[in-house]
Parts: sequence; structure tokens; C-alpha cells
Amino acid sequence: MYYYKFRVYYDEIEDFVRDVEILANDNFESFHKLLYECIGLKGNEFAAFSICDPKWNKQKEITLMDTADDELIEEPEYEDEDQYTTKTHLPKFVMAEAVLKDFISDPHQHIMYEYDFMNPKVFYIELQKVLKTDSAEDFPRCIYKMMELPAQVTAAPIPDPDDLDLDFDDDEEEDDGLFGDAFDDEDLSEFNEFSDFS
Repeated sequence: MYYYKFRVYYDEIEDFVRDVEILANDNFESFHKLLYECIGLKGNEFAAFSICDPKWNKQKEITLMDTADDELIEEPEYEDEDQYTTKTHLPKFVMAEAVLKDFISDPHQHIMYEYDFMNPKVFYIELQKVLKTDSAEDFPRCIYKMMELPAQVTAAPIPDPDDLDLDFDDDEEEDDGLFGDAFDDEDLSEFNEFSDFS
């Protein structure tokens, strides 16, 4: 039996690192749980993995829920000089059904882990090693941590309704409009829209 050792980076925080290990025949849902626990995320937001090429171009997307269209989507092709891509029509898979070993095609496989699409956090994952294991070892696991996420990054604060100023001052005078009380419909009685401005 084999397991993967991955290193996880977060560009927003210098020196942020997580080293994690997971069995090759485990699925991406387990990988997702391992990541949000060892990174320090709440785990209650939508998340997705993207399998990338060496230039971080997305090749496949693996989500918590099935978001794929019914039509068959071919794997995208990129020009050699492309450094980035904004292509959205990627083959899609579901984490619970996607086994890691079926998506690892490079000795230094690149994977993006995107968490909370309303307040996006993107983690970059690179395969470090493929190692043999015996049945006595416990997986998945985090074996190294460096730096922590600030509290405001782990989850967007939910406003307390009691703190919101939604009261209106009943004593305020009502807006009388542009002309106030002086305006009357009879003021327009002598106005001719066709001749007065010609």
C-alpha cells in the first residue's frame, strides 16, 4: 500500500506550510477534511480541488457536490506559452467518488484547494513523495505545521442582527419633495410641452 506526502502553501501568509500524508486509495473528501482541520478552517463552506498541470493551469475540478453538466466535457488543451487560464468548462468530479491515485499523473502533481467562494481562500498543494506504508500507520494525518491563519481569515464574521442599526427616526420630518408645500398641480395648467421650450 502507498501513501502520498503533500506540501500545502498559502500565498497570503509568508512561510505558511502544512505537510500532510494520505493513502493513495483514499478519496478527496477525506483529503478535504484533513486540510480544513489542519489549516484551521471552519469546514462549513463550499470547497473544491483543481487538478493542475505544472504551470497551475486547471485540468479537472473535484467538488463536494455534483455540479457537472449532463454533457460530456473533454479535457481542455493549453498552448505551451499559456501561463494562466480562465477556462471554466473543466471535467468535474465529486470528492466522495474521486480516489486520489486516479488523479495523480505527475511526480510533483500540482493541486489547488479553493475554500469559501464568497470569501475565497486558495491553497497550493504539491506532491512531495510517494511512499510505502504498513497497516499499522494511521492515515490521513498532518505531520508538520508552520504559521497559523489569522482569526478573520478562518471564517467571515456573521453580523449580529442586534448590532445592525435598522431603526428609523419617527420624529424626522417627511420629505415634502422638491417643491415642498408650494407645489400644486394647478401650477402646470398653463404649461404647454410643445411650445414653451421651442
